[in-house]
Amino acid sequence: MTTMTEASVREFKMPDVGEGLTEAEILKWYVQPGDTVTDGQVVCEVETAKAAVELPIPYDGVVRALHFPEGTTVDVGMSIIAVDVAGGTGGAPAAEVPAQAVAQVPASPQAEPATTGAPAAAAPATEETKSVGSGRQPVLVGYGVAASSTKRRPRKGPEVTVAQVPDAVRTDLNGHGAPAVKERPLAKPPVRKLAKDLGVDLATVVPSGPDGIITREDVHAAAAPAAPAGTAAESVPQVPQAAQPQVTAPVTAAPAASYDTARETRVPVKGVRKATAAAMVGSAFTAPHVTEFVTIDVTRTLKLVEELKQDKDMQGLRVNPLLLIAKALLIAVKRNPEINASWDEAAQEIVVKHYVNLGIAAATPRGLLVPNIKDAHAKTLPQLAESLGELVSTAREGRTSPAAMQGGTVTITNVGVFGVDTGTPILNPGESAILAIGAIKLQPWVHKGKVKPRQVTTLALSFDHRLVDGELGSRVLADVAAILEQPKKLITWG
Repeated sequence: MTTMTEASVREFKMPDVGEGLTEAEILKWYVQPGDTVTDGQVVCEVETAKAAVELPIPYDGVVRALHFPEGTTVDVGMSIIAVDVAGGTGGAPAAEVPAQAVAQVPASPQAEPATTGAPAAAAPATEETKSVGSGRQPVLVGYGVAASSTKRRPRKGPEVTVAQVPDAVRTDLNGHGAPAVKERPLAKPPVRKLAKDLGVDLATVVPSGPDGIITREDVHAAAAPAAPAGTAAESVPQVPQAAQPQVTAPVTAAPAASYDTARETRVPVKGVRKATAAAMVGSAFTAPHVTEFVTIDVTRTLKLVEELKQDKDMQGLRVNPLLLIAKALLIAVKRNPEINASWDEAAQEIVVKHYVNLGIAAATPRGLLVPNIKDAHAKTLPQLAESLGELVSTAREGRTSPAAMQGGTVTITNVGVFGVDTGTPILNPGESAILAIGAIKLQPWVHKGKVKPRQVTTLALSFDHRLVDGELGSRVLADVAAILEQPKKLITWG
């Protein structure tokens, strides 16, 4: 994940800390320019997918520059910090290197050629290839060995020296002049989509990113109206009069995006909220949901909870109704294993899991997280209580790792803690069932032929109707209800 821009300066790039993630938000920097860092030292905290992750630097040196401020969303593969591995003595700040490099390169045929479309101050390719392959490859926990030994294939086309692309020309070319290159420009899919949405031809954009990559800022600069100039004025008569209102309409419509800050607040969609939204939309419009409900008397279960709190084997453990509900669901899955499955659209197969990774939906300051207890089916009641306690506390402290939220098979969501009677939960992507627990309330209930106050709650089970028929879903919900009404079934069925 590193490149060499100078003989002693390394650029650390945003890694993919999950599975196929494309971007991450920088939450906090732990270092500043001038600080000394060591191999393995955490330099920043980023949030991606649904977890906050600390990133360690894979080498020793002195911080030269931080390329992005806190709160910025950065694409995977973009350089975020520059480190001088030689100690940083006598060197200029990394941000000043491009300007100095341009000034020092003479405009002569003997000038070192730069690849077309690369940043003006980019170091020669031979300098980068020399820096990789020597010494060890730094490995960051969670995202493997960087393929730093891979050499970029030389690009075809006319070569342009650094002196031939001054800053003034770069500014004029960004979307308002002749195409800067004749080949397919380098840009990531999100940037290409942005360019398409804004109507920007990437061939007219001069890149400012590392290795000649076009960034979002380059596209926005190209989409901005060109400053009045002689060339622009000469091109106006070529546009038909009838078409002029259509050309200027987007510019005049821009102020419509303003809003009254005293009456509205706009919150950027990113991090946990962005990941949750994508997952819920994908699930809701992919799996046909069916939700069934049952209202039950859980008075006996609550009495068992109080007894377990006094049991010496449960001392120091988190004992609450959720623990017994989780155990009841695990037993129901054991009795109806077909519910513990997923739909493989590509292979057109139903994948039945012979293990249960029990997901627990947790409300945290960063949003909704669904970490899961691995192999929950094999745990005893004390072990399950311990795992539940660790899972909840870790989630609330914001320390849940991406791995803890992957591979879930069935989920529980407890909406009852908010005083809600029940709900129609949306499936966690890749799972076929989710159980919602409503609030437990003292209500009049017919018990042994008489109306008595009893502890009552409502359960809701949503399932994927592609692979779970109504009969199977009903059996699972009925088994959970039967156990909670008669907790002795934890022994007879377990």
